[in-house]
Amino acid sequence: MNGFQKRTEEKKVQILEAAFELMNTGRGNVTMEEIAKHANVGKATIFKYFGNKENLIHEVFKYNLDTMKEAAMLIMAENKSFEETLITLSKNKIALLEKINKDFYLNMMRYITEKKDDGLSLLMKQYTQETFSMMLDLFHRGRKEGKVDLKYSDEFLLLYFQVVVEGISSPVVYEKIAPYTEEWTEMLIKGIAPNKRE
Repeated sequence: MNGFQKRTEEKKVQILEAAFELMNTGRGNVTMEEIAKHANVGKATIFKYFGNKENLIHEVFKYNLDTMKEAAMLIMAENKSFEETLITLSKNKIALLEKINKDFYLNMMRYITEKKDDGLSLLMKQYTQETFSMMLDLFHRGRKEGKVDLKYSDEFLLLYFQVVVEGISSPVVYEKIAPYTEEWTEMLIKGIAPNKRE
């Protein structure tokens, strides 16, 4: 990446972060003028990089998903034990969600899961596939450590994980689950652990 490309990317990130900060306040419609002022750029610069407000919103949500995915990948790369990794992933998710306004998160989940022709549901599908791939690697690690019962197929484990993720993404569940993340992580670990009865 040359100097010009690097500056362009830095400017885009500056705009995305400014837009996120304003959208994350939970108040209503944020204007392009407010975003430009908060990012310390001209409105024309935002249109140059993102085309229109709809594209900017799309990119803000994508940026947040990418940030969550990158954080999870770093945790996975530490190669800690299955249990430590799952607990760290859960705690990291809580920390990220605590920084995100509930309304912003719910709007993001609604927005990116809508079935449209502009690639938004495709974005969620790609994010989900990458997350599932990461979780599958983690479950394989758990099997090697004797922490995940061999009777559970990859397909079942991913479905189990998907139920947990989709349940938490539900507005009704999300409002109530955050304080119990450690408990549901513990139940997830115990639920897929081999039966120790003699």
